[in-house]
Amino acid sequence: MGADRDAGAARGPGGVARRALRTTLAACAGFFLFLYGLDLSVAATYALFAVVSMAALSHIPGTGPQRAVVIARTTPLTWVLVTIGTYLAVRTWSAVAGMLVIGFCLAFVAVAGPRASGAAPGLQLLYILPCFPPYAPDTLGERLLGTTVGLALLILAELFVLPEPRGTSYRSLAAAAADTAARCADELRRAPYTLSAAGAEAARAAGEALRPFRVPEAERPAGPGLRDRGLAHAGLAARTLLNRMVNLPAPPPDRPPPEQAPGVPAAVGAGAAESAALLRGTGRSVDAARALRHVRAEAVAVDERPASEALGVRRAALLEVADAAVAFTTAAELAVRGLRARLPAETDAGRFWYAGRHAPRLWWHRLAAHAGPRSVHFQNAVRLSLALAAARTIAGIDSLPHGFWAMLAVLSLTRTTVSQTRATVRVALTGTLLGALTAGVLLAVIGVHSTVYAVALPFVMFVAFRVGPVRGVGWAQGMFTLVVSFVFAQLAPVTWQLAEIRILDVVIGSLIGIVFGLLAWPRGAQVELHRAVAQLLAEAADTVGSTAAAVAVGGPGRPPDDTALQRALLLAESAFSQRLSEPRAPVGAPADWQAALMTGHHVLWGSRRLLARGGPPLEPAQQKRLRDRATRVATRLRTASALTANTSAPPHTDRPPDTDRPPDTDLPVGADLPADTRQPVPVETRRPVPVDPPAAHAPPADGLPAPGPEAPDGAEDGVALPRFYAGLAWLDSLTTDVERVIAPTGGSGGPDGAAP
Repeated sequence: MGADRDAGAARGPGGVARRALRTTLAACAGFFLFLYGLDLSVAATYALFAVVSMAALSHIPGTGPQRAVVIARTTPLTWVLVTIGTYLAVRTWSAVAGMLVIGFCLAFVAVAGPRASGAAPGLQLLYILPCFPPYAPDTLGERLLGTTVGLALLILAELFVLPEPRGTSYRSLAAAAADTAARCADELRRAPYTLSAAGAEAARAAGEALRPFRVPEAERPAGPGLRDRGLAHAGLAARTLLNRMVNLPAPPPDRPPPEQAPGVPAAVGAGAAESAALLRGTGRSVDAARALRHVRAEAVAVDERPASEALGVRRAALLEVADAAVAFTTAAELAVRGLRARLPAETDAGRFWYAGRHAPRLWWHRLAAHAGPRSVHFQNAVRLSLALAAARTIAGIDSLPHGFWAMLAVLSLTRTTVSQTRATVRVALTGTLLGALTAGVLLAVIGVHSTVYAVALPFVMFVAFRVGPVRGVGWAQGMFTLVVSFVFAQLAPVTWQLAEIRILDVVIGSLIGIVFGLLAWPRGAQVELHRAVAQLLAEAADTVGSTAAAVAVGGPGRPPDDTALQRALLLAESAFSQRLSEPRAPVGAPADWQAALMTGHHVLWGSRRLLARGGPPLEPAQQKRLRDRATRVATRLRTASALTANTSAPPHTDRPPDTDRPPDTDLPVGADLPADTRQPVPVETRRPVPVDPPAAHAPPADGLPAPGPEAPDGAEDGVALPRFYAGLAWLDSLTTDVERVIAPTGGSGGPDGAAP
């Protein structure tokens, strides 16, 4: 909950006021220095708009120092953008072509995570800025000078003006979860060999703290790099480990724990404690992690012997605990050491496919995974680049005196759905009209007295950047109209007609945004989410059937070909992530989209776990029982897929967003998969909280056939291979998952349908 408070403080009025003050100080300092100190009007313009672009239009998450790091890293890119924009702006056709290509690339980079996504609008503005006439390549040096000084002043302001305390890092949260896991493991070594109520509650709380929406955006490991991937994987593995400890069944009364899996709790505890120290930077050893892998191998050997159901279920559960602990310790080492991590040869190359890969290759994987019309990031980039290119075409053909403002309106007002764009434009035009009327009156009254504008500019700018983020887009557009009027009144003599031009440009830009919002995927992620989740559930059904058949007949263990399931899971996650940022009609019960995504992860990793080791075929009766159960689960998954695909009449409607907390997902932050490999998304996510089973003989609410009675085991001696029990346990969990997806209430909890 501390992370929630940190994030809330940064978005609250106090945080907005601090950012407004920093923006005003940096923008006015650079503007006045060049305009009145050095008489360089072009440099003054670029210094001011460089600050506005990266501080006001961009939404880089984090504290001042964290934003300063992002701005410093992107400064060389701003030089490139200003240079290219300056030379391409000379001719309309080259400017339009550049807007299409560069506009798409800057928008598409949002796949790299919240930092890149937050900086992208500001970078777009710096590329657009040279489209403001006059088109003078000979002033490039002055433009770069102004841009550099403006960004340098902004970096200094972010570092030293009213700095905020940094939120709790994700590494610290993962370390705290590891400490909790170590304590839980110690408790599992003592009778009754299950967690107490207090221990289970502590484990749940530690896992909840790792949910992405509880972590400040700047602290989420969402980037494509090796360390970010490892840290995201460590957080997911820690949650999985804690959840499996909570759900660990009690041992059979006639068998002491050493016979069930020798030394697993002790090894898990030692490995978790060691990884916690590694994440905090207080330890360097990985000896306990190596010992844990050895203990896990011994547990696998024990797990190959036939056993009774009670003992088989306990062994399977302990093996899952050991698997999750090994995944956590490995991911923690990758998160801390990156390319310097030395993983043993037996490390799961599928689960840790990113280990040892350099940043360019990982970036390519992230971008390639979203390069297609089914990715909402791709859709957003196409929509925005086309709208910007259209605005630049109109500005060039009609010679709009301030055509830059039309493109700025497109950039700031275009949303992911046509309805949202239309609503935003209506409010923005009202604000712009009122702001322009006020500016026109002031320009007519004040006239050419630039000293008045210079004195008033800092106050107007502070109010604009303080009020706009709090009161909404209408206030932001109205106040920004006053800001640009006061700025241009100091650059050259102006009349009240400047306000008229501002209204015209904003109207043109708004109409372009609406048109392209209507033509290019007008419903945003809504349709894509239905389609992607339906495909995910269909692929999951196929995987369930093939996995159960392979387990039943035995044979050599090999990783399954689950490329289609992985791809479907990635596209569903990206569509769900964007859908949470779009408005939702307050009609009906919420669809539990996250339950569908959790089902996909559960199918993916359960299948890989069951098929990792080969073995002899099951007894005929056991084969029939396993196949029948898999057929019922697959049928329910296909039924859920058909219901979800019905986008014209969806079974459930999304809940309106919770305005008290930021829209976000509870998905694997930063998870994606290479488009050219068969490697899986890192570890499975948290299982949803089981729903109560329906009463006996109660008709199903959705009109679907209810699961039939279980077939008898058929094993005369009452024992079976552990793979049989593991398969049944997997299918039982999937039954709960799919019923949660189909349930008319869509589950309970937060705005994403996730259980609280």
